[in-house]
This record gives sequence, C-alpha cells and structure tokens, in this order.
Amino acid sequence: MFETSLSAKLFQYFRKERYICSDLLIQSYDFTTMMRIKEGFKGERLVSLPEELLESYRKEPLIGNLYVRKIGFFPRVRYHFVQKERGCDYAMLIYCTEGKGWYSILGKRYAIERNHYVIIPPNLPYSFGADEADPWTIYWLHFRGKLCERFLPAHPMPVALLPNEHSRLQDRLRLFEEIFGSFAMGYIKEYMIYASMCLHLFLASFVYVEQFRHSMIPSQQEFPFIARVVHYMRENVRHNLTLKELSAYFKYSPSHFSALFQKETGVSPMNYFTRLKIQKACEYIELTSMRLTEIATLLGFENAAYFSRTFTKVMGCPPSVYREKER
Repeated sequence: MFETSLSAKLFQYFRKERYICSDLLIQSYDFTTMMRIKEGFKGERLVSLPEELLESYRKEPLIGNLYVRKIGFFPRVRYHFVQKERGCDYAMLIYCTEGKGWYSILGKRYAIERNHYVIIPPNLPYSFGADEADPWTIYWLHFRGKLCERFLPAHPMPVALLPNEHSRLQDRLRLFEEIFGSFAMGYIKEYMIYASMCLHLFLASFVYVEQFRHSMIPSQQEFPFIARVVHYMRENVRHNLTLKELSAYFKYSPSHFSALFQKETGVSPMNYFTRLKIQKACEYIELTSMRLTEIATLLGFENAAYFSRTFTKVMGCPPSVYREKER
C-alpha cells in the first residue's frame, strides 16, 4: 500500500493524532494533503444507522417518502475535506453557522460563508472543505426518499439565511436537535418515523424561507424596540456580536443605542447579550448530554476557561456544579 516504511510510519502517526481519516491514503509527503480530514473532530457529534435497517424502513410510507441517512455537527473543523468523484445516492444539506468553507460541483467552485447553506443533489460528483484560515462550523445531514427531489434547489449556489428581526434561526436549530435526538434512537421504528416527520419541516425551513418566517413578521405596535433587539440577540446567541454591529443593524449610533437599551432594561446591551448566552448554556446543560467544552464552542466562547468564568459570574456557580445540581 505504501512506497516506503517511512510513509507507513507517517500514516500511523497522523492517524493516531486524528489528522487524517482512515480511508485516505498517503501517496506523497505533501503535508497539506495528509492533513485533510473527512471525519473525527474535537467536539463533533454524528449519528448513522446501518444501511440494511434504513432499507427495511423504506417500506414504511411515513419514512420512505423522506428520511435521514446520516446527521452531524462539526464545530470549527480545520482541514475538513470530502470528495465524491462519483456522487452519492443521497442528497446532502450543509448549513454553515460560523467560519467559511467551499464546495465544487459541475465544474464550479463556490464559497460558503457564515449563515449560508447549500443542498447538494444526489448522483453528481462534488467536493467540499473548510477554509484553512477560518474553518467552518456546520450542521449537516444526508437525506433520501421519494420526495427528496422536491427539496432540491434549482441552482447549486449557496443561499444566505441572515439573522434579522423576523428570522427563526434558533427555531431551525431546535428542529435539527429534534431530528438528531430521534434519529439517534432510530433502532426503534417510531423514533425514525418522528425524525422523518421533523425532517419535512426542517428542509422546508430552508426551501420555503418566507413562509417559515411568516409567523414572526411583527408590526411595530406589537413588537417594540426592546423586543426586536432581544429577538435579534437570541438569533445571534451562538455568535459574538459587538455593540457596533448591534447598533448599526438598528440604525443607531453605539452611544444612542446603549442609552435606549439601558433605559428600558437597566443593563447594557452587551451585558444582556452575555446573559442570553448563559441562559442558552443552562438549557444545553440541563437538556442535553453535551460536554461543557462543546457548549462553550457552540456559544462562541474563546475557550472553556473563559466560558466557565462568565457562567460563574452570571449564575453564581461553575457550569459543572450547575449540571450536578439541576440534573
């Protein structure tokens, strides 16, 4: 398989360190190629089921029309790279929430940025990967079924889903978690059915964005300034907004925006935003089995230590103690 014993030793070393996927072969000493990774990342979550089981489920109409083949979440996945020279018998959705990436299809290469998604159709050769300087964080899934083609785009270009006063980004991610949790229980048929039912709405939230957002379109009277700002903060709770970005979105100067917000809430905008992040962290700690480092990464904290200090300041105890008390 390898030209020299040195190549073999290098392969074993990088495989041990999880720099490359086990199904990639080292064919030269090009370390850029060697460090491309398909799967196996810090903080990743991934679920798959046996093909034989999925094949048997296809006979059930509530599953066979549209179902998940595989699903996962990869945070800040440097060196991520996948190439399918013959395409696949399933479609794939990639939703980027942080960083950047790219993908190539039909002879063209497209950039994928934060708050963009792409649906890759089946049976076409493609490749994709993370940006080296600013690697992406992605939610992704493979899907099949008789209705699969109904959710495929008319064009292969990435589509933006930018946060605004009417967006439902967090609702969409909650749907993803519903699917992920149910699919993880997919050896039980009823859980697989539920995952498939949720998948319809999840994919529709990308393809029919205007309709998905319709229930969130408010009038100025129904949703005053503070309500609109807090909604926008919640939609960006996994990002690191600055005061300048917040005030610019609502077309105020930073000083005027801060004064208005603090007058209504009694705290500064950035203080409030931090509290929302910790509130979300409490939700993850209580309702999921995610590690604290994963939660920190998901909510945009630089490192676990900073997350722990911030959590303790807001909640009065470290996140590890909070988990012990509340679970």
